[in-house]
Amino acid sequence: MGRRLRKVVALAVNGLWPNRTGDQRPNAEGGRTHPGSEPASGKGGFRPDVEGLRAVAVLAVLLYHAGVPFAGGGYVGVDVFFVISGFLITGLLVRELEKTGTLSLARFYSRRAKRLLPLTVVVLAVVAVLSRLLFDPVRMEEVSIGIVAAGLYFMNWLLAARAADYFAAGLEASPVQHFWTLAVEEQFYLVWPVLILAAAWWGRRAGLGLRPVLAAAFAAVVLSSLAYGVYSTQTQAGAAYFSTLTRGWELALGGLLALVPASRFGRLPRAAAGVMSAAGLAAIAFATVRFDDDTLFPGHAALVPTLGTAAIIAAGLATTTAGPSRLLTLGPVRHVGRISYSWYLWHWPPLVFAAAIWGELSPLEGVAVLAVSYVPALLTNRLVEKPFLRSETLSRYPRKALALGGACTACSVALGLLLLAATPAVPEAPENEVAGAAALRGGYSPQKSAEAVHPTPREAEKKDNRPRMYADGCHLDLEETRSPDCVYGNPSSGTTVVLFGDSHAMQWFPALEELAKERDWRLLGFSKSACPPADIKVYSTGLRREYRECEEWRGRTLERIVQKENPDLVVTSMLNRYRAREDGKGLPDKASNEAVVEGYASTLKKLRSTGAPVAVIEDVPSPDKDIPECVSRSLGRLQDCAFPRGVALDQPRVNAEAAERVEGASLIDPTSVVCPEKTCPAVIGDALVYRNGAHLTRTYVNTLAPWLGERLPEPAPSG
Repeated sequence: MGRRLRKVVALAVNGLWPNRTGDQRPNAEGGRTHPGSEPASGKGGFRPDVEGLRAVAVLAVLLYHAGVPFAGGGYVGVDVFFVISGFLITGLLVRELEKTGTLSLARFYSRRAKRLLPLTVVVLAVVAVLSRLLFDPVRMEEVSIGIVAAGLYFMNWLLAARAADYFAAGLEASPVQHFWTLAVEEQFYLVWPVLILAAAWWGRRAGLGLRPVLAAAFAAVVLSSLAYGVYSTQTQAGAAYFSTLTRGWELALGGLLALVPASRFGRLPRAAAGVMSAAGLAAIAFATVRFDDDTLFPGHAALVPTLGTAAIIAAGLATTTAGPSRLLTLGPVRHVGRISYSWYLWHWPPLVFAAAIWGELSPLEGVAVLAVSYVPALLTNRLVEKPFLRSETLSRYPRKALALGGACTACSVALGLLLLAATPAVPEAPENEVAGAAALRGGYSPQKSAEAVHPTPREAEKKDNRPRMYADGCHLDLEETRSPDCVYGNPSSGTTVVLFGDSHAMQWFPALEELAKERDWRLLGFSKSACPPADIKVYSTGLRREYRECEEWRGRTLERIVQKENPDLVVTSMLNRYRAREDGKGLPDKASNEAVVEGYASTLKKLRSTGAPVAVIEDVPSPDKDIPECVSRSLGRLQDCAFPRGVALDQPRVNAEAAERVEGASLIDPTSVVCPEKTCPAVIGDALVYRNGAHLTRTYVNTLAPWLGERLPEPAPSG
């Protein structure tokens, strides 16, 4: 459960498509829906099976978020809801267009405003208050940004950017990140009515029927968005998951269904409709049970739940009393579907807050938290959601509903800004006054408190506080395969030193740059996110597939180092915990460690073929907590942020083992200067030691330059 909560992109997948298309209960006057809500069938009649289908989708996602093992693909509920939404809302728009000859955009957006936004403000307000009470300053700042993003409907793009940013992978889950689905749909519906109006205008001028023209336009959206989704998922699955461009086809598919006259399916035999409904439900169940976080998604895999949903909706146009459709119309099932929007908004924050209080949740504990979240979902559905939806004043005067929506959006943004303003600040010490590793000399005792640190916990992971290679584009992102020149120090020096590896190698760049300036070196920096220098195949969690770009970059860079750069010294390092792959699958622990060591030794031998000595820097101890977050709340109790040395070193030592196998490769172990005693401190000499996971801060590495300089082998003049 904790692993799911900590995932931002990669994948994961955090979200659920809510019941946002109106209260579908028939009123006392018959089978017509309440004014202002979207009807649930192609003819405007009540569709109890669609209401029940929402329940299936929401329960699948809730079980997934609870960490229930058999619901590893429950995130497909998002796709189910997208199709439902496209079907219902497009049907509403097309019927209005056929009846009046035009669309009232004011009425359309006013319906959505009164339906969605009042409850959104209530949930965001509760999240803001609880975040202020429960979270540390670093996490409070992240939540405040998330609240603003949720209020302005760009949460999906914020998550997409973080999914593509390797260094954002360590961020804890936000209690509002599930609003990304709301952002996707609202962005889609900003252009969808306009597209319908434009297609209708063109069709009238061309003398063509409305529905055939719309069908052609919708099909174009489906095909182009699906094609882009497949492509984008293959190249950058983490970011693709949250993109409106990769999801739009699912809503458009529902729109295509809304164009099909009900009479076409009305002639379908009852038995055939039952088979179609059963097949659709089986497709959704298959995706829920068989998909998992490693499934490339959305891509073509999203066809399984979306086409399954389409089959159920189409079958329901013929009958809702045959096969599984009958189960969807049961009262308890429809009740869950009816409150799905409220439950969607309320289910995720309690999971995040519970994990923050009690730590990692078991599946059973996750289910218990979700059960508790049903209470505010039910209450706010009755006290907030329905009253605004059914307001005759807001229905009669769309401008008032739009004004309400604007006020709610402004309140949401204000909540985020107020939380940011209320976030306590940790004093920042001037960087040139921070002792850092110098405090280890002459009898070290752990620092118990600090008046100020550098960098501050809130600034530690900002781009300005990462090694210079990152800003210069010399540390490659996941999709990049070709390093630029990346020359530092004295470009005309006769001594060339090369830094080569992943981000755990790149973190040593600040110290090497200091040494390059002192010793008149020509320093070259080549590194790539999550890409080990070891000659192995690995899986990319950010791309959610085998990391082919890593192999390409490694081979190209090694060739460049060996054949072109003629180095006098090579410095390399890597994370100790990579899992090697073979035949498309990760190897067991023991076999993987051996494969990594062999692959690393192979790379070291190639580097040694240049005649230069190779310095292998052992990986640093890995914290068991988020150090910046801990320090931000415990500046006066820094011992609370220390972690046991034994736990930190409980990992393979592939750097050391590979160095032992290659003559001319020497090992440099930083454990003594990062974890000098039985516990590893979070702050040394007023310098924050860690910035993200097991990455050291630029400030602390700068103070390690003298220590590193004493241990590096002398460059061997080439030639």
